[in-house]
Amino acid sequence: MTPSDRIRVRVPAKVNVQLAVGAARPDGFHDLANVFLAVGLYDEITVTPADTLRITCEGPDADQVPLDATNLAARAALALARRHGIDPAVHLHIAKDIPVAGGMAGGSADGAGALLACDALWSLNSSRDELLSICAELGSDVPFSLIGGAALGTGRGEQLTPLDVGGVFHWVFAVADGGLSTPTVFREFDRLTAGTSVPPPAADPALLDALRTGDAAALAGTLANDLQPAALALRPSLADTLAAGTAAGALAALVSGSGPTTAFLAKSPESAAELAEALLASGTCRTARVAASPAPGATVLEPGA
Repeated sequence: MTPSDRIRVRVPAKVNVQLAVGAARPDGFHDLANVFLAVGLYDEITVTPADTLRITCEGPDADQVPLDATNLAARAALALARRHGIDPAVHLHIAKDIPVAGGMAGGSADGAGALLACDALWSLNSSRDELLSICAELGSDVPFSLIGGAALGTGRGEQLTPLDVGGVFHWVFAVADGGLSTPTVFREFDRLTAGTSVPPPAADPALLDALRTGDAAALAGTLANDLQPAALALRPSLADTLAAGTAAGALAALVSGSGPTTAFLAKSPESAAELAEALLASGTCRTARVAASPAPGATVLEPGA
């Protein structure tokens, strides 16, 4: 194998520091004001030539990752190959470290990572706009997984405006047993809000200001997730995890995206480590992970070797 026959890409998880959800649209999607923050938990995608398209996966809960054409990494390779008339004969290997079905966009990260890796392997040199266009076709969270950092997602989340972040924010993510299906959580949101007036989603100026100034205490007071009631209705035990983290000194606690991972904002790296220990000791989660934000988007680690 020559150096150009192997491309390895690292791609981050995300937390939604604000997820404002509008009423269901005629197409079934919801308008969103989705403030994404990439965090330092990563999957790695390694792409090598093969006789046919195939996927392998390793890491925590790898047995829950589909290894067929429904996987976003496979869909990304197929979409890029179709656009350029290329045979998508590659081996996609996913090394998972982002919680599976945990509301942290692990599948979307894999799609963005595979797209960037295949583009490099096939020496296409696609523009960022072209890659983002394919990302948007793949799913609402995939474009942000490509760019990372911080951004406001509008439309169904795929229309991104980068945001300035003035400091480092420290997080603990409590991973629950099992996953939650994003479409199921949105259906529960629709059920819970049926017959009510759902306001158009809008980003909170105070939250955007807290990100820009790097003020963790101010950010804590503005964190919001309109999907949290639906996630708690489907998984009531998450309330115990949120309460345990709050009691252990978290600045703020919320369900990450559609869940069931819960996110806790901490004052410092030391506070985050102590908070993770307390969450594990509480018995309300399977594991607790410490990470900082913002983090870079999809990045080629190995142009070869």
